[in-house]
Formats: sequence, C-alpha cells, structure tokens
Amino acid sequence: MFRSRSKDEQAATAKVTADQPQQPRDPQAPKGRPTPKRSDSQSQRRSLAKTPANRKDASRRQREARRSDMARQREALASGDERYLPARDKGPVRRFARDFVDSRFVVAEFFLPLAVVILVLSMIRAGAMQSYVLLLWMVVIVMIVINSFILAFQLKRRLRERFPDENLRGTVAYALMRTLQMRRLRLPKPQVKRGERP
Repeated sequence: MFRSRSKDEQAATAKVTADQPQQPRDPQAPKGRPTPKRSDSQSQRRSLAKTPANRKDASRRQREARRSDMARQREALASGDERYLPARDKGPVRRFARDFVDSRFVVAEFFLPLAVVILVLSMIRAGAMQSYVLLLWMVVIVMIVINSFILAFQLKRRLRERFPDENLRGTVAYALMRTLQMRRLRLPKPQVKRGERP
C-alpha cells in the first residue's frame, strides 16, 4: 500500500501523460479547416469504395484515365483552353510568347517549303545551277538567323516589361521553336491574327 512504485511503472505513467495534451480543446474553438459538404464526402467515400480489386482492373483504369487526359489535352491544344494544356504551354508568359510569334511574319516558318524547293533545284544538273542553289541556301539560313535574333531580342524586352516578377527561363527558346513550325501546324493553335499585337 505504501510501497514505492518501480521505475518501469513511473516511466509508463510519465509516457502516458506526455502523450495526452495538457488542456482539452475548447469545443467552441475553430478546428482550422472547413467542414466538407455532404456530397463531397459521399463522393470521396464512393471513390474509395470503387478501388480496383486486382492489378488488371487498376491498369485498365489507369489506361482509361490516361486516354481521357490525352483527349482533353488535344482539345485544349486545338482550342487554346488554358486549364488542360500541357505544363510546357501553360501560363500567361507562354501564352504571350505564342501570341508574340503568331502575330508576325517570320522567315523560319517558311523553312520547310523553301528546303523542299532548294532540294528540287539542287537535282537539276545545269551548268551554274548548283552554285545558285548553294547561294540561295546560304541566303535563307542567314535570313532565318537574323530574323530569329531580332525576334528574340524584341520578345525578351517585351517580356521584361510585361512580366517583371515572373520566371522567364526558357520562354525565348520556346518561342523560337514555335517559329520553325508553319502557322497552320502550330499547337496550341494561334489565337491572334497576323499584325494584331498581343
């Protein structure tokens, strides 16, 4: 009755009291998060209840989800819907870069048709034709480089003015890659007309 408790018993009681909070929470105090709506909690319970029973069902569901995501992404690329665009195309900075490129004539977008023409001309074995084709090829490349340099300089300046606090890394390279595609083949589809300033 009056004997002292062993050290193990004292340690166990100290541990139990340390685990319990010092003061019980006031029932009137806010809990720190809003109570979910009944419909939300029910749908969450239903989704948990519908978990796949085996690996085959799980992989089938993943394939279906991936397929629906890809279909939604394709529609967004065609319509320009920001919500479902791929991560590389999302955001106001990338949209501005796309609009900046789409509103101008750039030499690089005509690179593929010009390359085909030059290739056909190079097959002609006339006397001085080979040297003219080589000269034309060099002129096209120089024009693309100069035009891309000017476009990159202008875009960089406009981006700094318009988005001073945003991360602009990779945006100029993104815009220059877009110039290499023909206008009607660009994805996301152009949202501005030529000559219309973004």
